[in-house]
Amino acid sequence: MLYLTRKIGESIVINDDIELTVVDVRGKSIKLGLTFPPNVSVYRREVYDRIQAEKELASGTEEVDQPTPKKLAEQG
Repeated sequence: MLYLTRKIGESIVINDDIELTVVDVRGKSIKLGLTFPPNVSVYRREVYDRIQAEKELASGTEEVDQPTPKKLAEQG
């Protein structure tokens, strides 16, 4: 894992087309801004993990209904 120190307004660039900027810092929370191409998917880790778990469960069935962030949000 790479650790970087950034201040508000400073950015990092990943693969020439993804930019992550520190927007705000309040106590133990930070707000990040991301700029990325439309073909790139970005999920919070907990959402990504749920999607992967749903895919694993669905892989045992013939019809695979791929979970989407909207579907997962509806499930609660």
